[in-house]
Amino acid sequence: MVCAAGLTLAACQSNQTQNELIKPVFSSNDMDLSVDPGEDFYQYANGGWMKKNPLPDEKSRYGSFDQLAEESKEKVKTIVENAANNKGEAGSLSQKIGDFYLAGMDTLSINNAGYTPIKAMLKKVSSISTKDDVVNMIAELQSQQLTPLFYFYSSADQKNSEMTIAGIYQSGLGMPDRDYYLEDDETSVKLRLAYTEYLTKLFALCSYPEDEAAQLATTVLAFETQLAEVSNTRLENRDPHATYNKVSVDGLNKMAPEFPWNDYLNGINVSQPGDINVSQPKFIKAVAELYQTESIDTWKTFLSSVIIRKTASYLSDDFVKANFAFYGEALSGKKAMEPRWKTVLGSTNSALGEAVGQLFVAKYFPPVAKQRMDALVENLRIAFGQRIDQLEWMSDETKKAAHEKLAAIRVKIGYPSKWRDYSELNIYADSYLKNVLVSNQFDFAHDMSKIGQAVDKEEWHMSPQTVNAYYSPVGNEIVFPAAILQPPFFYLDGDDAVNYGAIGVVIGHEMTHGFDDKGRLYGKDGNLQTWWTDEDSELFNARTKLLVDQFNEIEVLEGTYADGELSLGENIADLGGLAISYQAYQNSIKDKGEVADIDGFTDEQRFFLGYSRVWAQNIRDKEILRLTKVDVHSLGVNRVNGPLPNLQQFYDAFNLDANAALFIAPENRASIW
Repeated sequence: MVCAAGLTLAACQSNQTQNELIKPVFSSNDMDLSVDPGEDFYQYANGGWMKKNPLPDEKSRYGSFDQLAEESKEKVKTIVENAANNKGEAGSLSQKIGDFYLAGMDTLSINNAGYTPIKAMLKKVSSISTKDDVVNMIAELQSQQLTPLFYFYSSADQKNSEMTIAGIYQSGLGMPDRDYYLEDDETSVKLRLAYTEYLTKLFALCSYPEDEAAQLATTVLAFETQLAEVSNTRLENRDPHATYNKVSVDGLNKMAPEFPWNDYLNGINVSQPGDINVSQPKFIKAVAELYQTESIDTWKTFLSSVIIRKTASYLSDDFVKANFAFYGEALSGKKAMEPRWKTVLGSTNSALGEAVGQLFVAKYFPPVAKQRMDALVENLRIAFGQRIDQLEWMSDETKKAAHEKLAAIRVKIGYPSKWRDYSELNIYADSYLKNVLVSNQFDFAHDMSKIGQAVDKEEWHMSPQTVNAYYSPVGNEIVFPAAILQPPFFYLDGDDAVNYGAIGVVIGHEMTHGFDDKGRLYGKDGNLQTWWTDEDSELFNARTKLLVDQFNEIEVLEGTYADGELSLGENIADLGGLAISYQAYQNSIKDKGEVADIDGFTDEQRFFLGYSRVWAQNIRDKEILRLTKVDVHSLGVNRVNGPLPNLQQFYDAFNLDANAALFIAPENRASIW
């Protein structure tokens, strides 16, 4: 997945002939020409932009990607407000979009209601008197996607990717990573205190006396700490073999016999799910034991906290502010909340993603963009094949299988071939939280309906208005939503060097995910299987270790270092995307003669500048610390200064030698794809 990205080059329209380049604007104001490119290429390429675009108070990170995301939000806002202002026919997509948004923007009613929208749910929890009541409540919250303990969902079977099975995945934590509960560093200790204060505030807002609210918060933290202790680390969760543990319902009952699984499954209306993949057996066994050993009062306290915490952002201003104080300020360092319309727009998008997407595509996505992308993708596929053929370390046997997998990659561009049906979802303008929960129930039921069915290969897992892209290993497919196919990522009539440096690398990045340290474990049909020789696997691992070691040495803040293992898959994809797209670009100009400089920059330089501008951003220290712990992507600066020094073409483009600070000796460079 690309995650955060952006580019600050703008294309100018002209009457040039087909063989001439449309000139992008390279502004020295967007660069920092006082910096030697061999000293800090990220600062050299982006320093001027960073100075001109300081962090807004409501952002923990703001980059050129975020600019594009904000532009996309403005477009979606136009669509949603139009639906809200022009009441559509009852049951129409326009009515549902408009009423969802209107309900969220009705702050007068929301503030007058306080916590009334969740009173009935809290009362139901308070009436729990038996363990049977506990499991029934867990199931009820699960069906509303409030996810008290673990996710229960549908997904393709990783060893039979044609079929959809049920899955269970660890959850239950209010803080974003298990380590925040368990580590004793200064940041973790402060966050535990802030989290306890947050929970205390939430209970107090629900009319619990202050002393009791503090006691309840302490109980919740202690319970969640037990969950954290048995949770997998993020690194452990990257292992697809370790997280593949398929059992029947009988097998699940044997794995974790203390939990009444049949009652739970009946409660979520999936009494006969068939096979279930348990991603973290240790966690599920521990949850089952907690079900038996923890008191009913503790369960009531925990389940109440789940309800309040998971709904806080949809309640009155006091709840919203408390939510921001922890998740926005304490965790990420934000100084102000986003405007109300942006958060409500996000909720509307989440509930009605493809409904909004249909209108977005019709208004903002030109068909010719898809045609241009189709051609670019195939150019990248050809270049990747050439790169495979050039690998000296890989055997012919593995190369043959790699070619087969590459050829089998499915490509989705712009928007789905068929849209999701929202006709059974009822949305009203009188209750924001009710709409959120009803849409959650609609989503959960839709997800459960897939279990035991053939995988729908036309389904998308991102909406068209999302500024991102992804690769699915079980689908062996790459997906590029419409919103990313626009400047500054993609110029319909732009300079090829810039396009290959930006969207070209994005394409190559997603393709490479099929061949990164985890993606390579899946075959051409999306099944977990071995298609490498043992010797080639060893050689691959040795090459990737170079990349792990390089990133482990990067100090992101004083005393805190990047995690080269956690970010390995993304770092392989960045490096591979660069190498593949550069080769594709060279293929594209092979018969075009000499390519002209633009504003004093050669086309090779524009390629690397275009790539680097993708990651221009300003970021707060708290966000650096958070992302380093929880994100599989490297920080923006390290997605530039990290992979580029492994490429000889980068040194050649900027005439850099062994004296450059970024220089890596050839024998120490990572060269994988």
